[in-house]
Amino acid sequence: MPHEVPVDGVLDLHCFAPRDVRSVVEEYVDTAAAAGLQEIRLIHGRGTGVQRSIVHATLARHPAVGEFWDAPESHLGATIAVLTGASTTGL
Repeated sequence: MPHEVPVDGVLDLHCFAPRDVRSVVEEYVDTAAAAGLQEIRLIHGRGTGVQRSIVHATLARHPAVGEFWDAPESHLGATIAVLTGASTTGL
């Protein structure tokens, strides 16, 4: 069953399995860019870095992402991405 995720600029990935993170991030970035958001926060956790690696690899390839970095103030382990407005779905 698909998850309904509000597009409010913050996506908490803790409830998603690592195998789903790439597609969830791609869809979230597409939807956020189409909604006109300029910056998003993706909370992936601190753990072993598996989800962080998936998030960073996905953001690096996404045409709607201008730049991204680790959020140093986040105790949850998060990445900030600046969006350019382009999307892969053309929404």
